[in-house]
Amino acid sequence: MSEPMIIAIPSKGRLKEQVEAWLSDCGFNLRAAGGARGYLATLDGFDDVQVRLASASDIAAGLIDGEFHLGVTGEDLLREAGETMESRVMLLAALGFGRADLIVAAPKSWIDVETMADVDDVAHVFLARTGRRLRVATKYLAQTRAFFAKHGIADYRLAESGGATEGAPAAGAAQLVVDITTTGATLAANGLKILADGVILRSQAHLAAGLTAPWDDARLATCRRLMSVIEARARGKTIASLVWPGEQDKAARAAVAPFIAPGEAARANGVLVSQTNLFAAAEALAHAGVGPVSVTHPAYVFESRSDAVDRLAAVLSA
Repeated sequence: MSEPMIIAIPSKGRLKEQVEAWLSDCGFNLRAAGGARGYLATLDGFDDVQVRLASASDIAAGLIDGEFHLGVTGEDLLREAGETMESRVMLLAALGFGRADLIVAAPKSWIDVETMADVDDVAHVFLARTGRRLRVATKYLAQTRAFFAKHGIADYRLAESGGATEGAPAAGAAQLVVDITTTGATLAANGLKILADGVILRSQAHLAAGLTAPWDDARLATCRRLMSVIEARARGKTIASLVWPGEQDKAARAAVAPFIAPGEAARANGVLVSQTNLFAAAEALAHAGVGPVSVTHPAYVFESRSDAVDRLAAVLSA
């Protein structure tokens, strides 16, 4: 038997709860090994999968280092690998939760500083006046460097944050901060404002693959089987099934033809349409005198291929 494919998921906090809810919604039953405090788990129906529980930052590091085949963590943590990320990690699916923006914030008292161009001006003045460079407190060193370079800002230095980054300006440890935020409330409470063009990354949780992990045909097949379920569940949430009487099939198909887009499929006496087209398609059927028409919402809509896994397989075989 092949060695298991290793999936890492968060071990604590709100993100852990969200990932477990997502897995459950997909139909995966997660079973902890070694009791509730254990750091290993299994997925029912996937004997060839081992689930490891770790911190979000350790998952990002493990994916980059090839310790995990798959993992769920924030894009902000993965992007901190810098330019090497693209060659080490592939983002397979955005999950729609764990949202946070990586931003640049300045003191509200800096009334003339609203953009990164203003920061550049202030940095020049600060250096000329004090002989020191503007300090930027952050845990996100690589992304801060890249973003400041993109805006042509050089007169600054990074102050690596080991605690509450948003408190650095008030403590005199830095003049600016680069940090993640969901609502901006904590920043505001610390007298900070987000710059108008200071959003570095709009992050969310992703299912990602570690490209340097020990992949083989068996593990890739397991990944494909897992992803088929994940993608089918996501697809099912966006699609409705319309069914009409068989004797009215010709008129019905003519009526719904304008709503058949790529990814929407005809079926016997019916059609799958996107949720956004559902009411318009139903109205067109009514105008054509077709009825009764029933609507159901499939839990899963499976396709024969997974574009994400095909991309992964192509990169691994290159």
